Amino acid sequence: MRDEERLERAFQGIDYVIHAAAMKHVHIAEYNPDECIKTNVNGADNVIKAALKTNVKHVVALSTDKACAPINLYGATKLTSDKLFVAANNMKGKKDIRFSVVRYGNVMGSNGSVIPFFLDKRKSGVLPITVDYMTRFNITLSGGVDMVLHALDTAWGGEIFVPKIASYRIKDVANAIGPDCEHKLVGIRPGEKIHEEMITSSDSFFTYDLGKYYVIIPQTPFWKTDNFIKEFNAKPVAQGFKYNSGENDSWETVESLRALIKEHVDPTFSA
Repeated sequence: MRDEERLERAFQGIDYVIHAAAMKHVHIAEYNPDECIKTNVNGADNVIKAALKTNVKHVVALSTDKACAPINLYGATKLTSDKLFVAANNMKGKKDIRFSVVRYGNVMGSNGSVIPFFLDKRKSGVLPITVDYMTRFNITLSGGVDMVLHALDTAWGGEIFVPKIASYRIKDVANAIGPDCEHKLVGIRPGEKIHEEMITSSDSFFTYDLGKYYVIIPQTPFWKTDNFIKEFNAKPVAQGFKYNSGENDSWETVESLRALIKEHVDPTFSA
């Protein structure tokens, strides 16, 4: 990603690019900000430049809930990346290319995430919990893939797609994985939020409900908003609407988390 010329060679003969590379660990980015910026911001810019120079038709960039109202460097770099990909539609001229973004929560079982961390730590009999009322959004890998395919199929360029997904409480994850373990409160790590956000009230003026997903359209669309609304039966959300993991309508339970872990993370899992 840091080598634009190498990206240009990789994009030759490619129609679709799914940009998923990032330095994603919050605490590592806080400790080593320069490397995070080089990968997440400069790397994203390289992807855009390489795509514009080749015959790529559509680029979908993967974002994160941490890009919404960021308080850590990782989130700030991903917000910058989102802005770059949305604005890239301004630079395409007559090229047949679209840039769009998908923004979602923690992917269940992904490297470095809480579920595999707890699965490993339960062997010691102690699960370290940051704050017992902390919440997070949760999406399965297949759910994330479905969302990327939706963007590839339907995006007009410049949209940020947000899924309607459930939240979980960290204490419920701990109870699902290690009910007999000691749950030791250790406090939040640098750059962490108590609750994650995916849409702020400021975004509500440009946010539409598509049914399965929300979409944040560009503040200066490259197409007619009325046509977009008609095409997708898009309904504007109420002004002031916000979407965060602590005030969600949908929640995972201890039982549903155990079923999801067994299905999507570890088929041999049992509590």
